[in-house]
Amino acid sequence: MEYILKHLKVEVSDQLYIKEPFSSELGTAIVKEGSKLLLELGMEHFTFKKLSEKIGGTEPAIYRYFENKHKFLLYLTAWYWAWMEHNLVLATANLEDPYERLGIAIRLLVNGPLKLQNDYLNPNELRQIVINESLKGYLTKSVDLEHESGVFSQLYHFSDRISAIITEISPTYKHPKTLVSTVMEASLLQAFHILHLPNMTEFSLESNGKFQFFYQMVTKTIVND
Repeated sequence: MEYILKHLKVEVSDQLYIKEPFSSELGTAIVKEGSKLLLELGMEHFTFKKLSEKIGGTEPAIYRYFENKHKFLLYLTAWYWAWMEHNLVLATANLEDPYERLGIAIRLLVNGPLKLQNDYLNPNELRQIVINESLKGYLTKSVDLEHESGVFSQLYHFSDRISAIITEISPTYKHPKTLVSTVMEASLLQAFHILHLPNMTEFSLESNGKFQFFYQMVTKTIVND
């Protein structure tokens, strides 16, 4: 599994870019260095001008790959969720017990990807971007049009896989998608709180109870429904 994931270039919606970035050295530099710069500066202070200076290119050249920094953020978050889906599929491939598969899925949500080596992008850096910036990509006026264009398909695919496990455990449970999306968002917010708003949570970076908290919340909800 490690070898497969290390060399895997995940597929994301072609609505997120103008030119496939990994098709050239410049595009690869834009994505790799751009993800590092976005993580360093935050969405508010990240610009294509600053990125062009970092990679020694020109700002117009970056616009040949991405329409704007908003689409660039959505590209990185889509890449992350696609990577998470691959982690889930490979980690649960030979497991028959749905509770065991659900545990792996929730551990992925709470702790991030199991595998952190990839030749194209750094999954750990992507997770930090998703924790700090991803909601800024969704809570916009353009979200309805973006939904219709399919740019959130990687997020949906990953969520649907976990929803299917919940339905397998409890076929009569009526809200698997709602439960999964709630855990997805809450786990990211808890990770953000730990880093930036510690008074909003009992957990810390060293805490071992985050997984148990979310696992019990999900299992008790679907069993007691």
